[in-house]
Amino acid sequence: MTAAVWRTARFAIDLSRPRVMGIVNVTPDSFSDGGAHASTADAVAHCARLVEEGADILDIGGESTRPGSPAVPLDAELARVLPVVREAVTLGVPVSVDTYKPDVMRAVLDLGADIVNDVWALGQPGAMQAAAAHPACGICLMHMHRDPQTMQTAPMAGDVLSAVRSFLEQQARGLEALGVASARIVLDPGIGFGKTIEQNFALLARQRELLAGGWPLLVGWSRKSSLGAVTGIAAAGERMVPSVAAAVLAVERGAAVVRVHDVRETVAALAVWGAMAEQQQQDRKQ
Repeated sequence: MTAAVWRTARFAIDLSRPRVMGIVNVTPDSFSDGGAHASTADAVAHCARLVEEGADILDIGGESTRPGSPAVPLDAELARVLPVVREAVTLGVPVSVDTYKPDVMRAVLDLGADIVNDVWALGQPGAMQAAAAHPACGICLMHMHRDPQTMQTAPMAGDVLSAVRSFLEQQARGLEALGVASARIVLDPGIGFGKTIEQNFALLARQRELLAGGWPLLVGWSRKSSLGAVTGIAAAGERMVPSVAAAVLAVERGAAVVRVHDVRETVAALAVWGAMAEQQQQDRKQ
């Protein structure tokens, strides 16, 4: 049974209904919207707009992790992220920061950020200790095969679900061994991070198996290349419809949080799904 609440630095996020995490890329080179919100003013305005559209959580990132993307120096990432976080924490929703660097984690948590969202699942030296040292922050552990520079040149082989589940559960248990409460942890299977198209859809089809350890799932399909491959939509920015469809399918298969670019459309689609799910529950009671 997954946790009903995701505990974070300032908020206890109720997971009895699916939550929408809005993406705020403060980067010049993200795969979908790189450069669109690169200035602090533009990024803060985008944060406010996503909250108005219904985002339950904001996820701010200062380094692209698209396939082939180069690493960003620490000072550059801090310069991009800190001014945005400083403003975002005033908007009344939990603020997540997408980073794998311990120094960035400590800096944003000191500013009041609520969640550390790490594509390396706290696997970089000192990262697990930095997150565990905070008394209450939420933590998202994501599975990535290899690294952003090489992950799609040599994707995973074999039973992807077993490998993803084993790795994420190992990282979660490592955090708990350092004293981090289970309710602070969610897991992300890392759609598109070193997986083939078939493997990504296998993770979706068998997604409920990832819930066996008891940690909630956060899933990000938004605008991913696998959606382009099966729909023929080459431009990432034009993949809103398949992205929303994938988000609903992920929620239907047990995802507690979906990470998306298209907040308004995803919120609307989940309202329809929620009405159907509520009616099904009422029918079962009769």
